Amino acid sequence: MSGIKKKKISPRQKMINLMYLVLMVMLALNVSTDVLNGFSIVEKSLNRTTQNSSRENTNIYSEFESQMKQNPDKVRSWNEKAQYVRQMSDSLFDLADKLKREIVREADGKNGDIENIRNKENLEAATQVMLTDGRGKTLYDAIVSYRSRILQFIEDPEQKEIIQSNLTTEVSQKDKLTGRNWQQAMFESMPVAAATTLLTKLQSDVRYAEGEVLHALIKNIDVKDVRVNELNAYVIPNAQTIVQGDRFSARIIMAAVDTTQQPRIYIGGKEVSLKNGLYEFNCGNTGDFNFAGYMEMTDRSGETLRRNFSQKYTVVAPSATVSADLMNVLYAGYDNPMSVSVPGVANQNIVATMSGGNLTSTGPGKYVARPTKIGEDAVITITSKAYGGSQKMGEFKFRVRRLPDPTAYIAYNDAEGNPVHYVGGRGFSKSILLSVDGIGAAIDDGLLNIPFQVTGFETVFFDNMGNAIPEVSTSDKFTERQKSIFSRLSRGKRFYISRVQATGPDGTTRTLPQSLEVIVN
Repeated sequence: MSGIKKKKISPRQKMINLMYLVLMVMLALNVSTDVLNGFSIVEKSLNRTTQNSSRENTNIYSEFESQMKQNPDKVRSWNEKAQYVRQMSDSLFDLADKLKREIVREADGKNGDIENIRNKENLEAATQVMLTDGRGKTLYDAIVSYRSRILQFIEDPEQKEIIQSNLTTEVSQKDKLTGRNWQQAMFESMPVAAATTLLTKLQSDVRYAEGEVLHALIKNIDVKDVRVNELNAYVIPNAQTIVQGDRFSARIIMAAVDTTQQPRIYIGGKEVSLKNGLYEFNCGNTGDFNFAGYMEMTDRSGETLRRNFSQKYTVVAPSATVSADLMNVLYAGYDNPMSVSVPGVANQNIVATMSGGNLTSTGPGKYVARPTKIGEDAVITITSKAYGGSQKMGEFKFRVRRLPDPTAYIAYNDAEGNPVHYVGGRGFSKSILLSVDGIGAAIDDGLLNIPFQVTGFETVFFDNMGNAIPEVSTSDKFTERQKSIFSRLSRGKRFYISRVQATGPDGTTRTLPQSLEVIVN
């Protein structure tokens, strides 16, 4: 294949999503004309990204055309699919471009210039074009159709999810409750600067989806299919590091060999007969080694071709690796994920046992360790059963500790429907406070993610004289008394959730030392 390389999309996608998030936040505010001018920066950045994607896509189309000239029978079906992707991508891209220009002309007059929008703050133009004139429904139908067709070419689940998300026509839960459709949610009373930026983002997403499909299509043909003019000998070992006492395995082959004849293989000056090219021998000593030989083959002219080969390998003493996926400790009464491996030994030939608790296999090389006693070391023993034998590979000790205390939080969903944990230290919406049922607790420090069950807590309010007013709940839910006090809290008031009792997966109940400060806004 040519120099066309599939780039990682995570940084770009994060950038696009961040700009889109900023755009949405700005739309929720009563922004000034100066702030709306900032959309020009986002617009230009999106245009640069789109141009880069378009150039890369054009290069792939050119590669298809080049290969069609060299091998049309092999490439034709893939090229036809690529051209279909180009046609439907250009169609949606051009529709978005046309709608941008219509909105600008509605705001600035028939001579309106998309590159120099005068009335960026105009709230009527997008509504007129996209809703009153019905162009928003046309765009909605085009996106739904394009998304359905383009996803048929994508097999990778992660890429499918990204493209599905980029081209979504779902509306928020709030819009569903108010009966607003997608085009209303996107364009009703939308400033011209924001509406054109939304359409530019759609164009960028179309070029991205088009590129992902093109990369998938071009992988199905050998775009550098040339006649073989070179023969080389190769040694392909199953492993270059071998445990002492185990066997070395390697495939010795000649690349592009004539299928009507097999090469002659010589090792140590003697010809060897190999079944399916598999060469094996026992490794009795440790250290670095090398074996060499040559291969001979007769070409169609009768000339003997000879290619030398050599292969380095290392034999090591028995060893094993056991690592805790979380940290260098194990937590009592908790399922600690573990990884176990032995260099040169397949996972199915490894046996792991544990003292001071239970060790359960969850998959190849993966285990769950559940120690029973705090303060006593847990010992994991590794044994290899490769090639019919049984050999102890090592013992590994881990300290056993109690699970740390969790953090109390109030759970709710943001405007996008994403779950959020409020842990205090900033303003908290009174409307959200009145809508939630209670509190939760969990260890969520970026390393552990362990939920606890709250069994009780206390809220502490302060009256105008500064007197503390405690209210107790005997579950994880706010009491009616507590909710009643919430409803009377004014902006800027604060209260504390303290003495939280929570039971962890280890079965122990603890009272959390920290209080959760809630500032009402």
